[in-house]
Amino acid sequence: MLVLAVETSCDETAAAVVRDGRSVLSSVVSSQVAIHAEYGGVVPEIASRRHLELITPVIRQALAEADVPLEQIEGVAVTRGPGLLGALLVGVSVAKSLALARGIPLVGLHHIEGHLLAGFLEQPVAFPFLALVVSGGHTHLYRVEGVGRYRTLGRTIDDAVGEAFDKAGTLLGLAYPAGARIDALAGKGDPAAVRFPRPLMHDGSLNFSFSGLKTAVLTHLQRHPLSTDGGELSDLCASFQAAACEVLVKKTEAALMQEGLERLVVAGGVACNSGLRAAMQIMAQRRGMTVQFPSPVLCGDNAAMLAVAGDAYLTAGCHDGFGMDAVATWQLDQAAQGKVLP
Repeated sequence: MLVLAVETSCDETAAAVVRDGRSVLSSVVSSQVAIHAEYGGVVPEIASRRHLELITPVIRQALAEADVPLEQIEGVAVTRGPGLLGALLVGVSVAKSLALARGIPLVGLHHIEGHLLAGFLEQPVAFPFLALVVSGGHTHLYRVEGVGRYRTLGRTIDDAVGEAFDKAGTLLGLAYPAGARIDALAGKGDPAAVRFPRPLMHDGSLNFSFSGLKTAVLTHLQRHPLSTDGGELSDLCASFQAAACEVLVKKTEAALMQEGLERLVVAGGVACNSGLRAAMQIMAQRRGMTVQFPSPVLCGDNAAMLAVAGDAYLTAGCHDGFGMDAVATWQLDQAAQGKVLP
């Protein structure tokens, strides 16, 4: 099956053509980072208007790069939610229009389902496995039994870890988005220079909290203003990153033990973080288990990742009607209802 996938949940306008849920023929992502950097974060109204301008050219480019005319597309997959409602509506409206005009099936997908299965475009992982999804909007642990079969084990009770990276970066005077900049500076610093807190580390749950870690950075800067010494900034970045990564690793290991799982997938934008990758690899080696990180191009928001589940649902005849609408808030456990595969 040839699937056209469309993603507009936040500030990336993306489209991809994927064959049989595995072979990526094209993947086009148009980022708005430069536009939103001026404001220190994504402005929903600006994002929506930019999606309107970009969605048609991006889809045309994806079809052209795949050398596949629209007439050969057999199904359409689109991010239905969660995300910025105005942004989501652009992708959903265009996807419904294309499917209706061509008379082909349509399926609306949960954004996180795409991240969970993104690595399958490179190397499938045997079910069941544990998945940690870390991004600017999500920090969740899932037990994954199969496509459409997910159970939430833990989630952030406040800031997502990617949001905490960006906010801490702003406090440190780094340009938005700050995650990659903190990671780069952390490699030059001492992770033991400042002992930042590890929130909820020993509370017995699998939930996360990062607002206190962000506040700890602010409190430290109020007591110890940054000098012009670049080493001091690198030490702060290394210390902040070490605290965040230690919490993620410890909670993930606890979930693996609780569920009796030996396979782990780490996905989402923060899965690109070198400190997190190294810490997870060390934990996996110690436990004698496997851990999968999608390539960086598949960690950030993209449309190709949607085609894994999209192809599975469409092939099984699980699709949505044209009355489907975008949803800003949507739990993955609920999203899979009605689409559970055999």
